[in-house]
Amino acid sequence: MQWLAGALLVVANLVQGDSNTTAPFPNATYSNATSPDPSVGQSLGSAFSPPYYPSPWGSGSGNWASAYERARAFVSQLTLLEKVNITTGVGWESERCVGQTGSIPRLGFRSLCLQDSPVGLRDTDYNSVFPAGVNVAATFDRGLAYARGQAMGQEHRGKGVDVQLGPVAGPLGRSPESGRNWEGFSPDPALTGILMAQTIQGIQGAGVIACAKHFILNEQEHFRQAPEEVGHGIMINDSLSSNIDDTTLHETYMWPFADAVRAGVGSVMCSYTQVNNSYGCQNSQTLNKLLKGELDFQGFVMSDWQAQHSGVGSALAGMDMSMPGDVLFNTGTSYWGTNLTVAILNGTVPQWRLDDMATRIIAAWYYVGRDQNQVPINFDSWTLDTFGNQHYFAKEGYGLINEHVDVRAEHSSLIRQIGSASTVLLKNNNSALPLTGKEKFTAVFGNDAGGNSLGPNGCSDRGCDNGTLAMAWGSGTANFPYLVTPETAIQNEVVGNGGVFQSITDNFATSQIASLASQASVAIVFVNADSGEGFIDVDGNIGDRNNLTLWQGGDVLVQNVSALCNNTIVVLHTVGPVLLSNYSDNPNITAILWAGIPGQESGNSIADVLYGRVNPGAKLPFTLGAAREDYGTDLLYIPNNGNGAPQVSFSEGNFIDYRAFDKAGITPVYEFGFGLSYTTFSYSSLQATKLNVGPYTPTTGMTSAAPFLGNISNDTSQYQYPSNFSAVPFYIYPYLNGTDLQTSANETDYDLPGFVPAGSQDSSPQPLLAAGGAPGGNPELYDVLYQVRATITNTGSVAGEEVVQLYISLGGPYDPKLVLRNFERLSIQPKGSATFTADITRRDISNWDTNAQNWVVSSSPKTVYVGSSSRNLPLSAALS
Repeated sequence: MQWLAGALLVVANLVQGDSNTTAPFPNATYSNATSPDPSVGQSLGSAFSPPYYPSPWGSGSGNWASAYERARAFVSQLTLLEKVNITTGVGWESERCVGQTGSIPRLGFRSLCLQDSPVGLRDTDYNSVFPAGVNVAATFDRGLAYARGQAMGQEHRGKGVDVQLGPVAGPLGRSPESGRNWEGFSPDPALTGILMAQTIQGIQGAGVIACAKHFILNEQEHFRQAPEEVGHGIMINDSLSSNIDDTTLHETYMWPFADAVRAGVGSVMCSYTQVNNSYGCQNSQTLNKLLKGELDFQGFVMSDWQAQHSGVGSALAGMDMSMPGDVLFNTGTSYWGTNLTVAILNGTVPQWRLDDMATRIIAAWYYVGRDQNQVPINFDSWTLDTFGNQHYFAKEGYGLINEHVDVRAEHSSLIRQIGSASTVLLKNNNSALPLTGKEKFTAVFGNDAGGNSLGPNGCSDRGCDNGTLAMAWGSGTANFPYLVTPETAIQNEVVGNGGVFQSITDNFATSQIASLASQASVAIVFVNADSGEGFIDVDGNIGDRNNLTLWQGGDVLVQNVSALCNNTIVVLHTVGPVLLSNYSDNPNITAILWAGIPGQESGNSIADVLYGRVNPGAKLPFTLGAAREDYGTDLLYIPNNGNGAPQVSFSEGNFIDYRAFDKAGITPVYEFGFGLSYTTFSYSSLQATKLNVGPYTPTTGMTSAAPFLGNISNDTSQYQYPSNFSAVPFYIYPYLNGTDLQTSANETDYDLPGFVPAGSQDSSPQPLLAAGGAPGGNPELYDVLYQVRATITNTGSVAGEEVVQLYISLGGPYDPKLVLRNFERLSIQPKGSATFTADITRRDISNWDTNAQNWVVSSSPKTVYVGSSSRNLPLSAALS
């Protein structure tokens, strides 16, 4: 979602000399990084998304039966206007949440409140700021992912939110520079899928609908919206197209969304970008066939904010809810609302499709228990004032709008725990860490150690890089209730032990830095790299990063301090990969830690690790390479199609992040899955036991016919504005503007042919897809074929946690060398052992067959590997 309309651009204050404005690479894939599979390139030359109709109607499959039964009973009571009302947002800034549907007063059904973000409640107060998704990925901990989701869900529930707009698997992280990678988890689809599923179950376990976003291939900020680019001086007529082959789409980018659907996610947000030259929110191939057909998604699809580009087309292609409802913010016009009422009455959108939209929305509401957990909306997204206008843009409805309800509970301890559990120890020469707290002279350096001089919330949507980086920027943010800085936490530690502590948080105070560094017995240098959403420009970085260097002159700061102090510790607060120069080899840099963007308890979390209260056990959820080119993939920074939609070809196929490094034979600085501990571990006794499971059976059969819920009269006089009705300006309503449908539609192309694709109105039973059959896909994909066990021993002298990782070689000529498929974080006492156990499912060893349109286990030899990182796998076994 974006926060500001159209061409409006927020420009953050420039910072001094951060070297983040170097010329970007002019293409999206490096020439030596293309997939070895020739079919990948062949399908991208003139990318086309084939039509798929009709839109599948929800069946209540999986564990959705009860929710569907109740939803259909509810929707059967509704009038046409009421059905339209719950599918259409009321407009930007027309109500108190960032997105709100219409209501059904007759049945006591209030409007649904949709609110950011994937790290906490956006634009309110008395809420928590949680570590970002990328930090959760670094924990490799299912339990912490669930606990974070549950805590965020509880806070959203307490404010009256019905739908939390998260978690994120798009972007997945194709390119390390992509601005919103941090909102998601990892460029590895299995790691993202597992943690996304846990997050969803946590959120929905708290009684709030989760929203998996952005579906699909939303992999960069540049050119995501044509109107937004006007503000950056770029004139294009359409949003970029992510062009991809069928195999890569299934094996990499759809993978985590399948996990989300199988976990029961109630809503999915379609993306701004085009997929194979068809917009994501009206792409019948991705929404109808893949999401609702193949993955058997039972919830509802909402548009991203201003991502809807048609009325009839988006409805028939599978979109169920228009957000925020207006075509462009604050225009009072809508593709749906009145126009959806018209489309039903003139027959371009069949009644069953509207019934299905409404049923999916209400079913998700029942599925998570909103009928039992809903509380009144008690906040306002547009102001923190206690009193104000309920209809903010229209300036109407003055009254109490913010009740300042404190929903934080005891979540600070969880946030602190995740922050430390996600801190990756990359280097620790001569056991430089943990510190004792009694070092003679502790010096802290870096803008990233201190606070923002404007306050922790001083930059709207965190659109600046002032002070320590505990949250990146954009709509995926929340207001800090407080922010514990590293400077404060370390000072408390040192002073509490009677030590000497001094700090400099100006990266460019060169002479003072040199003087202090030369005195210090330990120097802790904090540096960062920021990114975010494309409607904010920070120092020339328009959402996406321009490069992978450190910000605020961070490299120079590290070099200056480490040249004068032979016990320099570097802490990285970054949104993803950065280039570390020679840090790993520099003898004066004794330790390096990646701490990500850890939320409000940032300083306490890093202090817990630095001073040994927490033994680091996190692992890198991405690869740290020596050069930008090593990743193989990049962003498209310069339009490459004239004024037409920029074309981004995913010609690398499945080879992103560590898979690209493996394919190219490039040694990373620190590999995916790498992370040290204050203790050591050994691996032994691998067993891979094959289970007696039957063969894979493609799904067959037919759906039922589309249900029609209630009767709709074609008498247009029934759908007029009520007498004596006082309309709120710019508010989106379902009413007609007169009895003539064409006049009500107010569209110049009302009678033009081509609005109704062939087959899109067909309500007869439809064939089930072979790869479908249940939420998440064919249920036999999840049959456990092998059970793996190994013994992990703590060979050191302190208790620690080890993330044991399971990789599989699929063995085919076009497959990645290895793919992560499972993991477990084990806590082991010194000299003790623990047993690692993991399942390998049929899906884990399958490839996508484009001809059969189904998953197959190839005849290529399969091998399982177990170890501590993608490059340290001491145990292996052939899978018979």
